[in-house]
Amino acid sequence: MKTGIVLEGGAFRTIFSCGVCDALLDTALPDYVVGVSAGIAYGVSYVSRQRGRNLEILTRFVNDKRYMGFYNLLRRGNRSYFGLEFIYTTIPDELVPFDYDAYAAYPGQVEAVVTNLDTGRAEYLPVPPGHDEDKVLQATCALPLLFPVYTIGGRPCLDGGAADAIPYERAFDQGCDRVVVVLTRERDYRRAPEKLQTLLEQTYRRYPRFCDTMRRRAETYNAAREKLFQLEREGRAMVFAPHSTRGFSRTERDVEKIRALWQDGCDQGRERLAEVRAFWGQG
Repeated sequence: MKTGIVLEGGAFRTIFSCGVCDALLDTALPDYVVGVSAGIAYGVSYVSRQRGRNLEILTRFVNDKRYMGFYNLLRRGNRSYFGLEFIYTTIPDELVPFDYDAYAAYPGQVEAVVTNLDTGRAEYLPVPPGHDEDKVLQATCALPLLFPVYTIGGRPCLDGGAADAIPYERAFDQGCDRVVVVLTRERDYRRAPEKLQTLLEQTYRRYPRFCDTMRRRAETYNAAREKLFQLEREGRAMVFAPHSTRGFSRTERDVEKIRALWQDGCDQGRERLAEVRAFWGQG
């Protein structure tokens, strides 16, 4: 049996997923890991088995202007609300070291989702070991309007959440039989139509198919969740979701709120650890 885990994005709400994954480190890693945006950017620390690493990063640096803020948009060469060099080089290499060797030793498959602006469709890219991962992780996290467009393999790309926010279908297509899916919104959440659609269409008018994808995003997302919950009822998927993210911003700066959402995920992961083991056939 091939096992998989799917990590939804959601910027800092993904700290819930980090809590779940930290708890699940008390069982064997699955065969396949796929994530979107911050889901996989944080998820690589799950693969390298570095418990608590993402919580340390957020609580230490969320209020550091080098990590996030309009200051970064003014810095030459950055072109993002987030400090790209600080996040993807300074932190993993110096401040909260990432275990590149442990990540490289993982025998399974890791993929990140990006949205191809030309086609408006999702693409699934391997996340290689070493610093080769940086561009892929930046591209999957590249929120429209807040990041530059990334070119990968000659294709313009942005945040994978636009085209496939919860890529459980990809996990099944890759041969997984049992998939754990970690959401970053509560079970009763429904996405509303994009408020900035007009601005998006003005900014990305060169990419009409991407604009169409963004226009349909809420409908696509809500339908995907409904199908996921049906798969859960059929026993093919196991779903984790936060109890509440109301009042928690996607760029939340309140450290206590961040710790509380991580704790929610950790508590749920611990409570269901035996269930996950049985679901993945690990005894």
